Formats: sequence, structure tokens, C-alpha cells
Amino acid sequence: LWEEYGITSYIRGSAQMLVWHSYYILEETLKYEKPDVVIFNVLAMKYNEPQSEAYNRMFLDGMKLSSTKLKAIQVSMTEEETTLSYLAPIFRFHSRWDELTGEDFKYMFGVPKVSHNGYLMRCDIKPLEGLPAVRNPEFTDFGENAYAYLDKITSLCKENDIELLLIKSPSVYPHWYDEWDQQIVDYAARNGLQYVNTLKLQSTIGIDMTTDTYDAGLHLNLYGAEKFSKWLGQYLQDTYNVADHRNDPE
Repeated sequence: LWEEYGITSYIRGSAQMLVWHSYYILEETLKYEKPDVVIFNVLAMKYNEPQSEAYNRMFLDGMKLSSTKLKAIQVSMTEEETTLSYLAPIFRFHSRWDELTGEDFKYMFGVPKVSHNGYLMRCDIKPLEGLPAVRNPEFTDFGENAYAYLDKITSLCKENDIELLLIKSPSVYPHWYDEWDQQIVDYAARNGLQYVNTLKLQSTIGIDMTTDTYDAGLHLNLYGAEKFSKWLGQYLQDTYNVADHRNDPE
């Protein structure tokens, strides 16, 4: 995106990021930056309720203490969790003192940099060799909670003159059902947003799931991500006239 289009960008996603996670991370981001375009991956809409503490911590533990974080904690916790355990993790893990090993202290005084602008580069290949049989969806309509936070994301972007782009990433699994796709098509139309299902553009983008994935079609590896980014950069410039900053001294 930078080398070919001069587009500055940052990834604030985390593993299995839920819609309310995305809303609060956007709210936090706007305290520091005001992007021209925000991109939201609509697969998250399949989740209407909190899922697990592990994924919550990937999202919440890196946030600075603020009212935004407190609100995010409240809506993200599963039944067994407490607000205090997120504000002071020692209360969550205090009973592990006699189980600690050297591995627990490995990153005590420093954490090596493993990502670039929020992106973890995976260059290994595990090809897609065949999709599991497609079952009927467990539900056809996205949940009220998911929609409520998508509405909040949409409103927050409009309040800040930010373009919101809805994207279905080119991952082929978990399955993206036609019923779900139509709901996002309709939502985008109602709210004046762009929606692109890139599953339908794999040949245009040049993605080959025998070489461009590290986990058999769930995620793109570096090779697939480069192809996708080249397409995305062109789309952003053509659709939103995103600025080229390569000659900008700042």
C-alpha cells in the first residue's frame, strides 16, 4: 500500500475480533488519528455474543486504561470474567505462582517486534486441498447486538467524515453464506456504504489458495496479502481518491 500507492495504514484487528471490539478500538483510535477510510471485515457479524476470555484478552489487554477500555470490558466479558481481572491481571493469575517456569519470564524485560504496522508476516504455505461440505447456516439473520455495533461504527465514521468500507475478506473458510452476503449488500445500500465481497474477485486479484494461504484458506500468507494489498490500494484510490503521501515530507 505504501510502496505502490503511498497509502499510510495500520491494522488494529486482533484474532476473532468481534463487532463491539472493532467499535471500541475505533473509538480509541480516533483519540490519536483520523483516518480517511476505515475498513471492516464483515465476517465478524456472525458473532452476536462474547466468545472467550482468550480472544477478549488479545483485544483488551493491549488497550490503555480509559473510559473506552472500561466500556469495552463490560460488553466483552463472558459470565465467568470480572472487570477487575482486566484492570489488574494479577488478580486473574495470582494462583499460578507455584506453576511458573522460565517461559513465563521470557518477555519480562522486553518484547521482540514481530509485526509491521500491525501485520504479522507469515510466509509459510499450507495449501487449500478441498473445502468441507457446506452445511445449512445455523442462522440466516445476523444478531441484534452485532447490528447495533455495526450501526455505531457507521455513525462514528459519519460523525468524523470517515469513509467506511465493508469487506468480506477472500478467506474461503469459515463459509460465507449467500444469506449473510445479501444482508450486508442491503445494509450497505441503506447506509450509503461500499461493500466488496472479495471472495468473488479471487481471479481478478490473482489469489491462488494453493500457494497464498498458510492455513488452508482461513488466512492469506504474505504472498496472498501482497496481491490483495495491490488490488486494495487501487480500489481505495479509485473509489475514495485516497492521497498518495510518498512525496509528503511529514
